[in-house]
Amino acid sequence: MDIILKYFPELSDVQKQQFAALEALYTDWNAKINVISRKDIGNLYEHHVLHSLGIAKVIRFTPGSRIMDLGTGGGFPGIPLAILFPEVHFHLVDSIGKKVRVATEVAHSIGLGNATFSHTRAEEVKDTYDFVVSRAVMPLADLMKIIRKNISSHQQNALPNGLICLKGGELANETMPFRHKATIWNLSDYFDEEFFQTKKVVYVPVV
Repeated sequence: MDIILKYFPELSDVQKQQFAALEALYTDWNAKINVISRKDIGNLYEHHVLHSLGIAKVIRFTPGSRIMDLGTGGGFPGIPLAILFPEVHFHLVDSIGKKVRVATEVAHSIGLGNATFSHTRAEEVKDTYDFVVSRAVMPLADLMKIIRKNISSHQQNALPNGLICLKGGELANETMPFRHKATIWNLSDYFDEEFFQTKKVVYVPVV
């Protein structure tokens, strides 16, 4: 939990309580339904919560924004972002029902009122959002084909509406189709820990 306060010291008491509750909740649920690697659950705050919040280092969503988290798994990056941005609506989608159940139960347990959940394939989601966020679920080109229909034409944020992904490693080939539009931020510029040396945020506007 200290690592979250290190980079986000302005949290309210409610937000601190919500973040602090995640460890016990995910440890308990992960023992029943594996949503985080068993060997990695001890790194929950660094590898999953803070990693999710990397998106908040490149954009601060305006109140009233609508965000879809595609392939959320156990709730990443959607749940940490929903805690950080209580006036923004997050819709978390995954095709695996038991993972959606974990995310839903965790959110309910911490009183997260700005998140909704859907057990469905992204292709079947018809609603529109300001941004789609995702954590390395598939190549950018494939993601763009699926989510283009879900991006609203109404703009209300500092960046034009589009896709924001958490990615790792070498991205030159993957971003090639979007090389004139994509923006890449290195999370090592924001977070000191070695884990973030190869981690990036990739943004592609949908216009």
